Amino acid sequence: MSPSHQFDESSRLIRTMTERFVAQEVAPHIDQWERQQEFPLSLYRKAGEAGILGLDYPEALGGTPCNAFGLIALTEALMSAGSGGLVASLLSHNIGLPPLVNFGSDSLKQRVVPEVLSGSAIAALAVTEPSGGSDVASIKTRAIDEGDHYRVSGSKTFITSGSRADYFTVAVRTGDFGPKGVSLLLMEANTPGLSRGSKLEKMGWHASDTCELFFDDCLVPKANLIGKQNQGFKLIMANFQKERMSLAVMANETAQLALDSALAYAKQRKAFGSALTEKPVIRHQLAEMATKLAASKQFLYHCAARFDAGEEVSLELSMAKNLATDCSDFVTHQAVQIFGGMGYMRESLVERLYRDSRILSIGGGTREIMNEIIAKGLID
Repeated sequence: MSPSHQFDESSRLIRTMTERFVAQEVAPHIDQWERQQEFPLSLYRKAGEAGILGLDYPEALGGTPCNAFGLIALTEALMSAGSGGLVASLLSHNIGLPPLVNFGSDSLKQRVVPEVLSGSAIAALAVTEPSGGSDVASIKTRAIDEGDHYRVSGSKTFITSGSRADYFTVAVRTGDFGPKGVSLLLMEANTPGLSRGSKLEKMGWHASDTCELFFDDCLVPKANLIGKQNQGFKLIMANFQKERMSLAVMANETAQLALDSALAYAKQRKAFGSALTEKPVIRHQLAEMATKLAASKQFLYHCAARFDAGEEVSLELSMAKNLATDCSDFVTHQAVQIFGGMGYMRESLVERLYRDSRILSIGGGTREIMNEIIAKGLID
């Protein structure tokens, strides 16, 4: 299935550059990294040197501006390695840095962003809490105003790149309960009182490190406030749009890899005297898989074009995320079914894709939250 005609020359160059990076630096090692449940820190530096980490960031901060299709091309190409976990951790700065870039002070941006985009440091987002999940407005991590500093106490969980990040964009409560009492702080990993739990064992995304964070009376300078006090909820919501677009891309590419694998296997696998592709039930499975994927991809590209045009597409991106994750769940399930017993083996790519797919309808706002956003947009 060829990419949309909406990918311009710049996007095509990004795709080519990233595919070359994957072929040289990722593909030969990805199975080993999945088994080890992490990839080398040196990969960040290599990705920074290749210009991958700086895409969609201002030149003044060491980045290279691009449109939504440039980011889609980047993610599609990285996903070709077959590891959603690698993509999630390597690009964790894409959910950790945007609030800082868009709303942080110039001095804070100049100190942190170039270091991260070069691959010399890692940035992550720390919003989710053990008691909150998708309920961002109910976070409990408290930041008490103490003059020139905030004193932060609480915890976070499910933090992508949490065990290795140097900088965290942390959602804290600086006011009353509810969305109007939330703020964002940039916290450095070496802040006294900040500690990390052991790596969390996950069903999928094995190449991505994930952990809990604990804040025990951490003193954070007031200068590290991102945006205005008690205005953090709006910044978090704005940050979700590109994250949901990225997760939809990852879901579609997970489905694409599963479809490609199932089709190749069905062509060479013989049963009852002929290839699986000669069996009507398999042919129809493949047809359904391809149809759902084509529809999901084209709708996402449509949303991306409207996003680049400056239109409000939060409702449509919620639809696109649900459509893509439903498609990924369906296609990976069917791919394992076509492979049969071999699809249940760790040596099979579709086994990993099946596991990796499951997180995509949870991260960045669950499927149920997406439906609530959609319903609200339709009714209100």
